[in-house]
Amino acid sequence: MKILKLWRTFKEGMLNFKRNGWLSFATVSILTLSLFIVSLSALLGLTTHLVLQNMKEKVTVSVSFNPDVKEERILEIKDELSKYTKEISSVQYISRDKALEDFIAQSGNDPVITQAIEEIGENPLLASLVIKAVTPENYPLIVDQIESSTFQNDISRINYERNKKIFERLEKINTATRKAGLFLGTMFIFIAILITFNTIRITIYSHRQEFEIMRLVGASNLYVRTPYVFEGVLYGLSAAIFTMLFLFGIAYYIAPLTQGAIPQGNFMNLYLNNFFIILGSLIFLGIFLGVLSSILAIKRYLKA
Repeated sequence: MKILKLWRTFKEGMLNFKRNGWLSFATVSILTLSLFIVSLSALLGLTTHLVLQNMKEKVTVSVSFNPDVKEERILEIKDELSKYTKEISSVQYISRDKALEDFIAQSGNDPVITQAIEEIGENPLLASLVIKAVTPENYPLIVDQIESSTFQNDISRINYERNKKIFERLEKINTATRKAGLFLGTMFIFIAILITFNTIRITIYSHRQEFEIMRLVGASNLYVRTPYVFEGVLYGLSAAIFTMLFLFGIAYYIAPLTQGAIPQGNFMNLYLNNFFIILGSLIFLGIFLGVLSSILAIKRYLKA
């Protein structure tokens, strides 16, 4: 009997959803836009974070030495640094000849560069130690220790400052993206609740005579109100499904731009790998907003 009543109230909620026509379309559109803004902001924030982490994982600190520093001295420093296993993962020695060879190879054996080096008459590059930290957070400590070490006078330059500025910039972008997403998401969620609230309010108003008849024949308040809760559920569920489709379209177009920048490969892979988590979160949030709007409208306009 209870299942039959539940089915009837659900059916009534679905009829309300269909009868509202363009009003339902507008409500679902606003809810979809709200969920899309929230989910896209979250995914872009996650992508920025992953890009930053990926860059930090690949970055190294290169310590270049003065031209007059002997190879034996540099190898001694290398052995000394290699002892700090808690902070340093690896230390690689790059000789001047190896540095020149790598530079020419990276330039694609450009004849202009080769000719310029020949005109200089000597190798302009410096020998260096390439240091990789155990975690990216260790780099500031490693650089500070090197700058205050006993061999600091042997060092020509350390390339960390440039990377540090890049990371700081990315952190600022990540923070700005997160704040903008939170602001826009909150604003659109408020608008979505307001629109859904008014849609259900109009539905309640158009059925006001039916409520009196239902109460006269003994219908309970729960039976009268439940269809509007189901109506809110349908708004939220529809919005969640449309949002997933829009996110798929965005992921498809963004994928080439993010290829290789994140561990998952690209934005599309990130979307597909987390498909069910995203879908579940959107369904939960969509239904929550729809039901919340319904309850607010029922309490305000459907008195016991």
